[in-house]
Amino acid sequence: MESRGDDPHPNEELTWYKALEPEQLSEGRVTGVTCGHRQLCLTRHEGRYGALDARCPHQGGPLAEGSIENGWLRCPWHGWDFHPTSGLPPGGFDDGGVETFPAEEREDGVYVGLPAEPGRARTVSDAMVETMARWGVRWVFGMVGHSNLNVADAVRHAAGDGALRYVAIRHEGAAAFAASAYGKLTGTPAACLAIAGPGATNLLTGLWDAHVDRSPVLALTGQVATQVLGTGDFQEVDLRAAYGGVAAWSATVLPDSRHAELMARACKSAVLERGVAHLVFPDEVAGRSSDEAAASPEGRLAEPGIRAPEAPLAQARAMLASARRPVIIVGHGARSDMAAVTALAERLGAPVLTTFKAKGQIADDHALAAGVLGRSGTPVASWFMNEADLLLVFGASFSTHTGISAKVPTIQVDRDRMALAKFHAVGLPLWGDIGPVAGELLAGLGDGAPDPSQRQELAERWRLWRAEKARRRGDDRGRGLASASLFEALQRHVPRDAVMPVDVGNNTYSFGRYFETSGQTVLMSGYLGSIGFALPAAMGAWAATQEPGPWSGRKVVSVSGDGGLGQYLAELTTLVRHGMDVTHVVLVDDQLGKIAKEQRAGGWEVWQTDLVNPDFAAFARSCGAFGVRVDRPDELEPALEAALAVAGPALIEVRTDPALM
Repeated sequence: MESRGDDPHPNEELTWYKALEPEQLSEGRVTGVTCGHRQLCLTRHEGRYGALDARCPHQGGPLAEGSIENGWLRCPWHGWDFHPTSGLPPGGFDDGGVETFPAEEREDGVYVGLPAEPGRARTVSDAMVETMARWGVRWVFGMVGHSNLNVADAVRHAAGDGALRYVAIRHEGAAAFAASAYGKLTGTPAACLAIAGPGATNLLTGLWDAHVDRSPVLALTGQVATQVLGTGDFQEVDLRAAYGGVAAWSATVLPDSRHAELMARACKSAVLERGVAHLVFPDEVAGRSSDEAAASPEGRLAEPGIRAPEAPLAQARAMLASARRPVIIVGHGARSDMAAVTALAERLGAPVLTTFKAKGQIADDHALAAGVLGRSGTPVASWFMNEADLLLVFGASFSTHTGISAKVPTIQVDRDRMALAKFHAVGLPLWGDIGPVAGELLAGLGDGAPDPSQRQELAERWRLWRAEKARRRGDDRGRGLASASLFEALQRHVPRDAVMPVDVGNNTYSFGRYFETSGQTVLMSGYLGSIGFALPAAMGAWAATQEPGPWSGRKVVSVSGDGGLGQYLAELTTLVRHGMDVTHVVLVDDQLGKIAKEQRAGGWEVWQTDLVNPDFAAFARSCGAFGVRVDRPDELEPALEAALAVAGPALIEVRTDPALM
């Protein structure tokens, strides 16, 4: 047997690492160790210790998981043989064998000598992640895996420098929902990271949520090596095709791409298109060395602001001046312009109704707030829309769930020309950015006093509805709490500036109907209406509270049903891992209540909508979070006070009566 001698690195200065304790490795056995950043395969054969590189030179098989058979170290993947101490193959093969390192048995254990580690080489992934950070991306939610390791290492390096932060999730769908919620809240993209194949496809539901709700998100997905693209290799999915409907822009990172410019284009697309930008990283391209400088946004973005033409503005002012009962309706598209819209409403004395997705954009304790319109809404809002002689609609979609009447003369304002009169003709479609248009309308109305009549009527309508809510809080069948009671208590205890992600289902309909906002910001899966949104969205909202700016230090309180929480229940461990100050309220009735209601209403049998649930509060405690269970009305107040006082993850499980939603 050819020998390489005792020192395969005779001319290099070595660093010695203790690899094994005395007698830790038995004769004829193999084990894996890490010395520095090097993975090694340690062997003991014929009384001697061997230290070999852990990767088989054939296809990178893990030699430390192999075994010594008939005097040869056998790779577990393809059966290639190497000498256990010299690393050489059997005679007659011209393979160079496995790199080996000197190993010494000392009194306190076995030591391995390694050459000095080279400095970390800058890669394509570094250039792109640095660019991402320069464009203001501060958070990456994701799961590290074999086809995104180069990108993940660049994220690790950037996080170590303080350029961004990383949240390790348990399911890629949660990463996409978290990024979507962050974008909805801040208007700035966050990134979600996944491997090729199943990791990338798991992102899709959350990315569709971002797409339909116009939230900026970066999706970073691994991919198989370029040499096997299109061959049906392990975990290969045609990601450009899979993301074709959801991504406003998608590109594959190729060896000769201008890599920093490619990331700059992705960031610009996410911001300006207000949607998903997707980058595919083939495995070997992401790790190529690169000296390309990061690309910044300077000189690449024009100042926003679309001013409406004067002729339709004059027509809109005339319509407002002649209306006796004008009503303003705001959708999620008006979220950044509510100061201008509210000022216009106060000048007109016009009630302000919101779509469900815009709940909280004007606090319900404002004298002109009329609550939510539509299926998740209040009789206050529906009354004023039905009695209106003019609707002034800002940033709303007119979808079926919104409930905006097509029978009332309407001025619709939106910056998206395709959104104007999308479902039916309106009296005046007005193209422009909402804030400037509201300001122009206000300026043209002059300084006259607002009509007080609708404000007075609004107060009376709220009085009637609050009296009805009080009656519903008194309902008790002994089968759990009434939703009116739960949400009345929540509105008293949740901080006025809290961020509140909510799910879908009966719990959310009840939230829209009963919870009166006093300054809270509400997040939801709007047009997609995806169950399971709330808890991952709370992670995205929490990320925003960790940054300087308008969301800094705010409490995050999320709400779901038991069906929704079950979708991403394991993310409670993510909250614990990252110390997220999130309080989650779960309404438990052991069923998919909204679907069961639809089955009854449609004349179907109620079938397969029942749920088998864990003790959610106990589960939260097992994850390391605070957990408390509420079965009776008298337990609710102490539970809320205790959970909201926790500066970390907390869960309140509330047994609710499905008949009292």
